[in-house]
Amino acid sequence: MNDRRVVITGTGIVSCVGNNATDFWDSLVNGRCGLDTITKFDVSEFRSHIGGEIKNFDISQYMPVKEAKRLDHVTHLAIAAAAEAVAQSGLPSDFRESNNIDPTRAGVVVSSGIGGLQTLTEQVRVLDERGPKRVSPLLIPMMIIDTASGCISMRHGAQGPNMSIVTACSSACHSIGESFWMIKRDDADIMITGGSEASVTEIGFGGFCSMKAMSCRNDDPKHASRPFDAERDGFVMSDGAGVLVLEELEHAKKRGATILAEIVGYGATGDAFHITSPDPNGMGAARAVMAAMRHAGMNPEDIDYINAHGTSTPLNDKFETKAIKVALGEHAWKVAISSTKGVTGHALGAAGGFETIACVNALKSGIIPPTINYENPDPECDLNYTPNTACEKSIRTAININLGFGGHNGALLLKRFEG
Repeated sequence: MNDRRVVITGTGIVSCVGNNATDFWDSLVNGRCGLDTITKFDVSEFRSHIGGEIKNFDISQYMPVKEAKRLDHVTHLAIAAAAEAVAQSGLPSDFRESNNIDPTRAGVVVSSGIGGLQTLTEQVRVLDERGPKRVSPLLIPMMIIDTASGCISMRHGAQGPNMSIVTACSSACHSIGESFWMIKRDDADIMITGGSEASVTEIGFGGFCSMKAMSCRNDDPKHASRPFDAERDGFVMSDGAGVLVLEELEHAKKRGATILAEIVGYGATGDAFHITSPDPNGMGAARAVMAAMRHAGMNPEDIDYINAHGTSTPLNDKFETKAIKVALGEHAWKVAISSTKGVTGHALGAAGGFETIACVNALKSGIIPPTINYENPDPECDLNYTPNTACEKSIRTAININLGFGGHNGALLLKRFEG
């Protein structure tokens, strides 16, 4: 079972910096920030006015408008990202129509931290203003988190494992990691996996603003998300979806697929500390990284790049820095690190999809994307965060770290494919 190797053959993105994986990567490398003042609702009474809105997205490119109206925006984004990932992988759009693909051996784990928040908001208003008889019969399937996985499986004919994993901002990371294990243990040969989020809504903003978790640098949106910088004041919420196609190596080789990278390790741990704050010693996240290295048979000095969770909140960045030091020891000061959330903002449950795809591209291109808006060093964040400018570096391995409310930690270890 453990001889089964898991590779990545497709990636798909919808984000505030590009509605495909190519544009997304170009924005990361060049530090083009996609954050700005919110336009989809009035933010004048909110503490934070800034977010990462999707631009020029047309769901009618993927389905009839009538069908799209029966789905929340979070599912629209997931469907679009999955379609790109499947197309890039070279797999048929519908696995049931191919003589070479067993649809019962293809699964879907595409998750969200929050789900169909816009639909829920709209229908609560209907309930309040027009009464319970006017609530949509589609409310429940539109808002529940597993609808994205269900719709993707129906569209692509994936009849294998199908579920969603909700672990807040670690949701996509855990989805990819558990999909990795599904292939390793021979439950599937293909997995479509990642995350989607569409929480840039009034209630989404209201909740996070009341927590005082988001940046209030409202007069300077492009510099509001500043991971690891001493003057960071909170994260900036964004929408989007990041989806990958994972495949068993021999299955991918047999059909002549282009292999983008290999997943070799995955760790998942719990802080058992606080509902919103990370473990101040960084031990939970450190144990996730160490578990990923253990599964991969690697040591700290084997790690070349870390795409950090790096949310731009005072606590996360400080405690994540501690976690990296615990996990890697002296090598922590030598490894290249960056947070791409200065460019993309924080896509919550989709973040792990975005950032795993960033790791894939870093491995392929030999370019470390920068941590933009890093202007004021924080003595408690004293590692190499690749400040402001991308750097060229031939890397063989990369780790993506994601941390979620509730103390959920995930780490994925990727390796450049070498045959």
